[in-house]
Amino acid sequence: MTANDIIQLLDAAPFVPFRIHLTNGQTYDVPHRDFVWIERNRLLIAKPSPKSDRSMERVDFVSLLHVESVAPLERAA
Repeated sequence: MTANDIIQLLDAAPFVPFRIHLTNGQTYDVPHRDFVWIERNRLLIAKPSPKSDRSMERVDFVSLLHVESVAPLERAA
Protein backbone atom coordinates (compact mmCIF):
# COMPACT_ATOMS: atom_id res chain seq x y z
CA MET A 1 0.00 0.00 0.00
CA THR A 2 1.37 3.42 -0.91
CA ALA A 3 0.74 6.90 0.41
CA ASN A 4 -1.11 7.67 -2.85
CA ASP A 5 -3.46 4.71 -2.24
CA ILE A 6 -4.40 6.13 1.15
CA ILE A 7 -4.73 9.65 -0.26
CA GLN A 8 -7.23 8.38 -2.83
CA LEU A 9 -9.32 6.79 -0.07
CA LEU A 10 -9.23 9.95 2.03
CA ASP A 11 -10.09 12.20 -0.92
CA ALA A 12 -12.99 10.07 -2.17
CA ALA A 13 -16.27 11.96 -2.53
CA PRO A 14 -18.28 10.90 -0.76
CA PHE A 15 -15.83 9.64 1.85
CA VAL A 16 -16.30 5.95 2.70
CA PRO A 17 -15.12 4.90 6.19
CA PHE A 18 -12.53 2.12 6.03
CA ARG A 19 -10.47 -0.29 8.11
CA ILE A 20 -6.69 -0.54 7.82
CA HIS A 21 -5.28 -4.06 8.28
CA LEU A 22 -1.63 -4.39 9.33
CA THR A 23 0.75 -7.28 8.79
CA ASN A 24 0.69 -8.08 12.54
CA GLY A 25 -3.10 -8.52 12.52
CA GLN A 26 -3.87 -5.17 14.15
CA THR A 27 -6.61 -3.01 12.62
CA TYR A 28 -7.53 0.67 12.68
CA ASP A 29 -10.95 2.02 11.83
CA VAL A 30 -11.02 5.32 9.96
CA PRO A 31 -14.53 6.77 10.39
CA HIS A 32 -13.59 10.19 8.98
CA ARG A 33 -10.81 11.53 6.77
CA ASP A 34 -9.52 13.76 9.58
CA PHE A 35 -8.39 10.71 11.57
CA VAL A 36 -5.40 9.95 9.31
CA TRP A 37 -2.41 12.07 8.34
CA ILE A 38 0.13 10.91 5.80
CA GLU A 39 3.86 11.35 6.00
CA ARG A 40 6.36 10.06 3.46
CA ASN A 41 6.63 6.51 4.82
CA ARG A 42 4.10 6.35 7.61
CA LEU A 43 0.59 7.15 8.71
CA LEU A 44 -0.47 8.99 11.82
CA ILE A 45 -3.76 7.44 12.90
CA ALA A 46 -5.88 9.12 15.57
CA LYS A 47 -7.90 7.05 17.99
CA PRO A 48 -10.94 9.07 19.09
CA SER A 49 -11.66 9.52 22.76
CA PRO A 50 -14.67 7.51 23.98
CA LYS A 51 -15.74 10.65 25.88
CA SER A 52 -15.85 13.01 22.89
CA ASP A 53 -15.99 12.78 19.11
CA ARG A 54 -13.92 15.95 18.92
CA SER A 55 -10.90 14.86 20.95
CA MET A 56 -8.27 12.16 20.56
CA GLU A 57 -7.27 9.48 23.02
CA ARG A 58 -3.96 8.93 21.24
CA VAL A 59 -2.18 8.98 17.89
CA ASP A 60 -0.38 5.90 16.56
CA PHE A 61 2.41 5.95 13.99
CA VAL A 62 2.17 3.15 11.41
CA SER A 63 4.73 2.35 8.72
CA LEU A 64 3.19 2.08 5.27
CA LEU A 65 5.27 -1.08 4.83
CA HIS A 66 3.04 -2.75 7.44
CA VAL A 67 -0.28 -1.83 5.82
CA GLU A 68 -1.43 -5.14 4.39
CA SER A 69 -4.87 -4.13 3.11
CA VAL A 70 -7.73 -1.67 3.43
CA ALA A 71 -11.43 -2.51 3.37
CA PRO A 72 -14.60 -0.41 3.61
CA LEU A 73 -16.31 -0.43 6.99
CA GLU A 74 -19.79 -1.91 7.05
CA ARG A 75 -22.42 0.58 8.04
CA ALA A 76 -24.74 -0.12 10.93
CA ALA A 77 -28.31 -0.89 9.89
